[in-house]
Amino acid sequence: MPSTLTAVSYGQTLPPAALQQIRAVLASNGVEIRAECAEGHPGFDCTTFALAAAGNDTGDVVARLRTSLAAAAVEGVDTAVVPNTLRDAERKFIIMDVDSTLIQQEVIELLAAHAGMEAEVAKVTAAAMRGELDFAQSLHHRVATLAGLPESVLAEVGAKIQLSVGAERLVVRAKAAGHTVAAVSGGFSQILAPLAARLGLDFALANDLEIVGGRLTGRVSGAVVDRAAKAASLRSWSAAAGIGADATMAIGDGANDLDMMAAAALGVAFNAKPAVRAVADAQINLPNLDVALALAGIPGE
Repeated sequence: MPSTLTAVSYGQTLPPAALQQIRAVLASNGVEIRAECAEGHPGFDCTTFALAAAGNDTGDVVARLRTSLAAAAVEGVDTAVVPNTLRDAERKFIIMDVDSTLIQQEVIELLAAHAGMEAEVAKVTAAAMRGELDFAQSLHHRVATLAGLPESVLAEVGAKIQLSVGAERLVVRAKAAGHTVAAVSGGFSQILAPLAARLGLDFALANDLEIVGGRLTGRVSGAVVDRAAKAASLRSWSAAAGIGADATMAIGDGANDLDMMAAAALGVAFNAKPAVRAVADAQINLPNLDVALALAGIPGE
């Protein structure tokens, strides 16, 4: 019995020559294109290929196709190979990082600007997201620079937060279709909690900034939400929602997201650091989180 899976090609435009190159890569791997569907979305186009391959080992086919498509490097076009366990699932679980994924900013840097430490904190953040520093240690170092700031800066920063393009549409459409949507952050609950309530997220978790006497102490309360905690959140929340691991999608941009992405049926790098793109199952290199709807097979309308 043949393995069935789906390839999704997407970009701001999809030139015919690019699509023909992708078809050639699929054919060279012994994959049959059983159906092809072109769709226009806000800010991007995509073409979905329904595929069949000889044999029952879908995992082997997926790995081989991803390697071949990455080597082909069609300019301006990305192609994700998505297991049909995710595409066809009646209920799916989508979990996202927050800073530079669900939202456009890095909250720690916005807070650090109030303490005149933005440049130093931005440098440490970048190194941590590249995987060059232990995340927990880097977080404690960065949060220490916030000591003494009044609690009121949290509301000021919260008011400056901008969702990533397509983020609200992703959440609204996914939840309207009956799916579960979560966010987990190495940032701060004081920022994520109101955002999660506004979007109607099913689950949310972030670090708690310690506040004493109306001022930030420069410490976090409790265990740090690191890469292991993010992966654990995916497993526990999807199980609580009654959704199997083979119907999960995780989206992130930094090294702190790698375990979560590896635990998902589809790990998606969103405008990510090179080390993250290199190991992700799929990439979104457009400033548009709405692409995730197309990957998961969730109608945009």
